[in-house]
Amino acid sequence: MSSGSSITVTLALKAAPFPAAVNVLVHMANAAHAGAIKLAWEDAKTLADQSTAKLDINNETTVSGDAAVLTRLAEVCESALLNGGSDTEKQAIARWVEFSQRLSTTDFKALQPALEELNHHLLMRTFLVGHAISLADIACWGALRASPVFARVVKNPDGPAGIALPRWFQHIASLAPVSTAVVAQQTAANAVKERRDQGKFDIGLKDAVKGGVVTRFPPEPSGYLHIGHAKAALLNDYFAREYEGKLIVRFDDTNPSKEKSEFEDSITEDLELLGIRGDVITHTSDYFDQIYEYALQMIREGKAYVDDTDQATMRAQRMDGIASRCRDQSVEENMRRFDEMKRATEFGLTCCLRAKLSVDAKNKALRDPVIYRCNVQPHHLTGDRWKIYPTYDFACPIVDSLEGVTHALRTNEYRDRNPQYEWFLKALNLRWVHIWDYSRMNFVYTLLSKRKLQWFVDQGHVGGWDDPRFPTVRGIRRRGMTIEALRQYILMQGASQNQLLLEWDKLWALNKKVIDPVAPRHTAICQENCVVAKLIGAPETPEVRAVLKHKKNPEVGEKQTVYAAEVYLEQADAASFEQGEEITLMDWGNAVVESLEREDITGIVTGMQLRLNLAGNPKLTKKKVTWLSSMPERPLVPVKLHDFDYLINKKKLEEDDNVADYLTAVTEFCEEALADYNVVGLAKGDIVQLERRGYYIVDRPYDAANPAGNPIHLFCIPDGKAVSMASKAGAKPVALAGDAADAVGATLPERVGNMHTTQSVYGDLALPTDEQVSSMYSVKKIY
Repeated sequence: MSSGSSITVTLALKAAPFPAAVNVLVHMANAAHAGAIKLAWEDAKTLADQSTAKLDINNETTVSGDAAVLTRLAEVCESALLNGGSDTEKQAIARWVEFSQRLSTTDFKALQPALEELNHHLLMRTFLVGHAISLADIACWGALRASPVFARVVKNPDGPAGIALPRWFQHIASLAPVSTAVVAQQTAANAVKERRDQGKFDIGLKDAVKGGVVTRFPPEPSGYLHIGHAKAALLNDYFAREYEGKLIVRFDDTNPSKEKSEFEDSITEDLELLGIRGDVITHTSDYFDQIYEYALQMIREGKAYVDDTDQATMRAQRMDGIASRCRDQSVEENMRRFDEMKRATEFGLTCCLRAKLSVDAKNKALRDPVIYRCNVQPHHLTGDRWKIYPTYDFACPIVDSLEGVTHALRTNEYRDRNPQYEWFLKALNLRWVHIWDYSRMNFVYTLLSKRKLQWFVDQGHVGGWDDPRFPTVRGIRRRGMTIEALRQYILMQGASQNQLLLEWDKLWALNKKVIDPVAPRHTAICQENCVVAKLIGAPETPEVRAVLKHKKNPEVGEKQTVYAAEVYLEQADAASFEQGEEITLMDWGNAVVESLEREDITGIVTGMQLRLNLAGNPKLTKKKVTWLSSMPERPLVPVKLHDFDYLINKKKLEEDDNVADYLTAVTEFCEEALADYNVVGLAKGDIVQLERRGYYIVDRPYDAANPAGNPIHLFCIPDGKAVSMASKAGAKPVALAGDAADAVGATLPERVGNMHTTQSVYGDLALPTDEQVSSMYSVKKIY
C-alpha cells in the first residue's frame, strides 16, 4: 500500500446482506498498515449511489459495490498473502471470490449445492487456497456471515454445511482481524441505536445567541416535584447551559390556598439531586407590586374590567361566546370595583378582574380570561398584605419579561394559551419573550395532575407525596429509582413535541443498568412453610466463609456466609424435589435428595435430608436453589418484602373519568422472609439484589433493639421486564390505605393478579368433551 494515500471505505450499516467481507478486509489491511484505511458507517440500507459499500482513493477514484470494492481494495493492499503468490493461486482465489456470489442467495435450494461443494473442498484444508488466509476466505466467509439461511443450517451437523465448513467458518471468525471487524460493526450499530435513543435538542431556539439565553423553571410550591416537572427542569437547564446562559428557578406562588414553604424546600432539594441549581432563585410574589400596577394600567386603557358575575354563569357565557354585562363598564367603575377587591370587601370578594381580549374567539383561552381574583388566605411569604392575587396566565408573561427571560419553554398543553401570553406582552408593551413548547411526559396507569395526586393523599390511599406508588421524584426514588437513570431517561426524550403515552419499562430497565453492576447480592427465603433440611456431609460445627457480594465486581466487597448441617429452603423449591434427585445449592455445590417428608393432605414438605456431593457438576443439574444457614452469633434476620401495583387500573384516564371509579383494589403486597445476617449492615436507601428474586431498596433498616418486632423493610425495584411492569390488579376487592412503610404491619391480602392470565376466547361456556364431538376425524388411542 503506497504511503501518503488517502483511502476511505464507507459501509451501509443496515444493508441486507451486510458487506461483511469488505469490513473484514479493511481491518486486515489496517492491522498490517497501522490504520491506513478510514472506515465510515452510514445508518442506511444503501448509500447515496444505491450500493452498500464504497471505496474512495485520494478523493479522486471512487469504486462502488461489494464485489468491486473488495477486489479493488485487495489490489490496493498489494499483499501476496491476500491475492496469491503464484499465478495458480491468483486464479484459484479469483474463482472462489466469484464463487462467493453464489453464497449470497436467500434461496435454500440454490444455496445447498454451493454449501456442499464448499464443505467438500474444506475436508482436508484449513484455508480455501494455500496455507494462509486469502481474499478467497474473506469473500466466502463474509458472504456466509451475512446469510440468514446459513445462520440456520450451520447448526445442523447433518445438513448441507457438513462438518468441515462450520469448522472452517469458526476458525476464520476466531482470527484477530476478523473478530475485530465483527466487534466494530456491532459497536457502530449500538452507537447508532444509542443516538436514536437520545432525544434531539437541536430545535433551533429562535434568536438564541451564546451567553444571551435565559430560561426559567417556574414550579408552583403546592406539591412535590413529579417526573413531568423533572423533564421541564432538565430541558430549561440544558438550554441555559448549552448556550452558556442563565437558568432562573422561580416559584410561582400566586395561590396562597395551596402553597407551603415545605414544598419549596422539597422542590429545591429534588432539583439539586437532579444536578440542577438555578443561577437565580426568585418568587412571583417578588413582583406583586409591579403586576398590580400593570393591572391598573390595563383598566385605565380599557383592556380589563371587573366582573361580579357568578362563577357558573361566567363559565356558561364563556362557553357560549356571550359578553358579560360588566364588559362595557366605565374605567372609573372598574377602578372602584378593583379597589374593593384589593380591600376584600363583601362586594369585592364576589368579583374578579378579566382581560378584555375577545368574547367569541374560536380559541376559548382568549375569551376574556380572569387575570386577578380575591383570596383572603395569608400568603406564606407576604402574609396578609395582599387580598388579591394575579393568575398564572397574567403573571407569567410579565415576570418572564421583567426577569430577562429570552425563551419560555412550556409543555404543549399550554399551546392554546400561547396567543394569550403574547397578547399580554403586546398589550403591556413588554420586552418580547420567545415561546417553545414540547410534549409532556405521560405514563400508563399514572396520574401527573397535582390536584388528583393531592386527592389520593387526602383520601388516605397513600401515605404522602413520597409514597413509592407516586410518580413524584421522591416517590420513585423511594421505590429504588436512581437519579442517574432518571436524568438519562428524561434527556433521552429530548424536546420532542409528539404526544406519547410512555410505558415505565424503559425507565426501569435503564435504572437496572445503573444498579446491577454495584448492587451487592444477598439471600432471602420465604418464611411461610420454609423447610429446614438436614445436610449430610456438611461441617458439623457451623463455618463462616468470605464470599464475594458481587461475583462480577469484587470492589463491592465480601460477605460472611454461614455453612452448616442445617439449611433453610423455600417451600416452593423443596416441593419440586424428588427423592434421589441431584440439585445445586448455590455458592456451595451439589446435593442429592435422600428423603422427603410431606403432610398427607396438603403435600407440604415438612422436612428432608440431603447428602452433599461437591464432586457433582452444577452444569448438569436442573435446579439451582438459594439456601440459608445460621449460627447463634449470626442468626437469620426477619425482613418484609414489599411489591406495589399502579394506583389506577386504566392505562389512560379521560378528562371526564372519575378517578374513584378506576382505583386498583390492592396496590401493595407483602411477604415475610428470612435473610442472611449480612443485611443488618444495610442503611436506608441501600440497593441490593436478592438472589432469584430481584432488586430491592432498604426502606427501613435493621433495628438492633427489636429485630423481630421491627423487621427490615425492603421495597421491590422493577427491572423493566414485562412481568414486573404489568398491572397486578386482581379480582379481590380489598383496599389498602396508608403509607407503605406504616401499613406494613397490617395483614396484607394474598397477592393476586392477571399478569399471567389469558382470558378464554370462548368466555365461561363449558366446551364439549371429545365424546360429544363428531367422531369423523377422531383417532382411537393406541394405548
